[in-house]
Amino acid sequence: MNATSTGALLLCRAEPETVRPLAHLLREQMLLTRAGGEWSVLVPEGKPWRGTGPSGSGPSGSGGPEPVDRVIGGWASALAVGSTWPVLALWWDADRAGYTLAAGFRRPVGYVWLADGTPVGEDEAMRTFAARLGLDPVLDLQALEELTRPDPEADAEARLRGLLAVLTRTGLTLPAGLTPGESADRLRSVAAVQRGAERVEWAGWRDAVRVELDAVESSSLGPWVRGPRARAVAAAQLAAGLPLLLWGARRRSGGWAAAGAVLLAQGALGLAYHRARAGAEKP
Repeated sequence: MNATSTGALLLCRAEPETVRPLAHLLREQMLLTRAGGEWSVLVPEGKPWRGTGPSGSGPSGSGGPEPVDRVIGGWASALAVGSTWPVLALWWDADRAGYTLAAGFRRPVGYVWLADGTPVGEDEAMRTFAARLGLDPVLDLQALEELTRPDPEADAEARLRGLLAVLTRTGLTLPAGLTPGESADRLRSVAAVQRGAERVEWAGWRDAVRVELDAVESSSLGPWVRGPRARAVAAAQLAAGLPLLLWGARRRSGGWAAAGAVLLAQGALGLAYHRARAGAEKP
């Protein structure tokens, strides 16, 4: 491994169009590209982490840059909390390398190797890793456990490559050149020339909300959020809400009156949303 290299990759078990909306919310400039049939990879364009080793050692002050594992692990957790798919962060610097797997609200799991490949993690982490990714509990787990045993021929870079080799059975295929041990600059240049690669960057809360709405509308919930079906539902809510509100008011029934008010509000919001989105798309 290059003694001065520091880099990281975010592997998402979802297609780029699914990853894109949440990636915007990280408020970081990244390159997004496909990494196999079911995976995508995010490559940071910047270097928001603290340098390590001879060229960047030294403590970070309060509020200063953090180690690469902490930065990339935080991003993985943020993506996983807002999604239904797991996120795997791979990271390395001059002294260590490892991974962090985040899935939903569950506690992230990770493993670390020293630069010479010495394992310093807990074996239980590999078992949890295999279970959360749905790997084979016999063959795949056996291959993962080999990575936790001493091997003088395998450095930290080789350990991460071994981990990726196991994940190829889940459909993961990293583009050539996106390799553990490469510098952040090299990873960025390789990702930029991939077919279909796109830049993800923060463009403010208004654009972030728009991206999120686009994602919802393009999902299976889309017809119920916008379109003829959504308008029909909103109209039905208005039609049912008004008489229910009046009936509840006449009978002095707070519960029925509240239910009518809720239906009216939902119907009005549904129609207003449709008009607002249609107006926003007009040139």
